[in-house]
Amino acid sequence: MNEKIPQANTGVIGGSSTFSLQFPEDLPSFKGRILERNLIFDTPFGESPPFILFTPDKEKEDNKIITCKMHGWRSGVRRGDASRQIFWVFKEAGVKNILAEGGVGAINHLLNPRDIVIPHDYMDFSLRKDVSLGSEYLLIMREALCPHLRKIFFKAAGNLSSRKVFDRGIYVNTEGRHFESPSEIDMFSQMKADVVGQSICPEVYLSREIGACYSGLYLVVNFAEGVVKDWEHEELKDIFYNEAPLIGEILLEALSFLFEDKSLKKECNCEDLRKKTLLT
Repeated sequence: MNEKIPQANTGVIGGSSTFSLQFPEDLPSFKGRILERNLIFDTPFGESPPFILFTPDKEKEDNKIITCKMHGWRSGVRRGDASRQIFWVFKEAGVKNILAEGGVGAINHLLNPRDIVIPHDYMDFSLRKDVSLGSEYLLIMREALCPHLRKIFFKAAGNLSSRKVFDRGIYVNTEGRHFESPSEIDMFSQMKADVVGQSICPEVYLSREIGACYSGLYLVVNFAEGVVKDWEHEELKDIFYNEAPLIGEILLEALSFLFEDKSLKKECNCEDLRKKTLLT
């Protein structure tokens, strides 16, 4: 168990789209350095998942990133607690920018497997409603997905991928771990949702609670139930293993833009959308 949480300006939450590799060291373009690995902390919500601390550039080791795998989900730990463990660590580390990734199902009929979506909004149909770190804030969920980080993701994905990349979309969050029924997907479609997954909530709430910007990049891994055609496990497996390097490289490219590209001026209201509660 590690006692001291290192300081890092940026956090990366790995999802299913990079789960089959070791991020970032498995990526050919990684020119940085792993500073510490297997960092496990005692949090108010239980033992944290293992984190890695790294810098994407050996020459600029003050640009530190802290990352963990698969949104902290692991056997025997409730998802709400897993999320709180991660974001408590992020808060203590001083994280102000959070990049996430994952796999999603296509609800919008214009989407195909292997397309990339950078959502601008979400709908929460999970059962994890009372998940917080205990801070007394009024959380305004306007622009929950940071416009600045979304631009960075869009530029990074456009540079590296020949796939279709969508810079907006509505992500509907369900409870899981099972997939949704065709009737549920039909309902979400009528509500104008574009993709479905299980990780964007409560992360958007916890990001706002700690005063951090948050955005996610999501790979379409299957058609949702009742959309276009039945998904096939073999195709899902192929995407899981063979698309991970691309998503990992996009994450590294996004980190380089975050630290180095001055043309991407930070224009967001994230810091102003957390207010002191009036219920005191």
